[in-house]
Amino acid sequence: MAKRLDRIVVVDLESTCWEGNPPAGQENEIIEVGVCTLVVHTGERADRASILVKPERSQVSEFCTKLTTLTQADVDAGIGFREACQRLQKQYATKDRVFASYGDYDRRQFERQCTARGVAYPFGPTHLNVKNLFALHHRLEHEVGMDGALRMIGLPLEGTHHRGGDDAWNIAAILGRLLGGAR
Repeated sequence: MAKRLDRIVVVDLESTCWEGNPPAGQENEIIEVGVCTLVVHTGERADRASILVKPERSQVSEFCTKLTTLTQADVDAGIGFREACQRLQKQYATKDRVFASYGDYDRRQFERQCTARGVAYPFGPTHLNVKNLFALHHRLEHEVGMDGALRMIGLPLEGTHHRGGDDAWNIAAILGRLLGGAR
C-alpha cells in the first residue's frame, strides 16, 4: 500500500522515570502515548488523544508524578502496551502514515519496548524529528526544547507540559508552522 500523506501522526510519550537511575529490577517504559494528527493540506490539528499504558516492569515514582502529573493509579487504569500499539495502528493508520515526534527519544523508546516485549512496531519507516527539523529551519546552532520552540515562534504552550496528549498537540502546532500551514 502506498504511504498516506493526508495526515502526519504526531506522537509524544511519557515514560516511567526517576531522579537518577531506575531502582533495581525496574526500567523506563511507556506510560502515556499522546497523539495528535496534523492535516497536511491545511496545517490544522485534529484527533488529540492520550492513551494511558499500564507499566509491566516499573512503578511510577514520586519524581515522575511531579514531572508528568501521572500517578500509579492513573496508569494502572490504562491499557497494555500491546493493545496501545494495536490502537495506534487501527485508529490512526500509523503503519501507512508518516509519524513525527519532538526528538528521537519517542521513536527509540517504541523500538526498544517493542523488541523487549515481542510486540509489532506500530509505525511505518518514515519518522520526522521535529526538534531537528525546527533547528535546521531556523538555522540554530543547536536544538531547542519544545517549550523554547513555541516561544521562538510566538505560540503559547497549551495544556500541561510533560503530558503526552498536550505535548503532541503543541508539537503538531510547531510542525504545522514548519510546513507553512495554519498560523
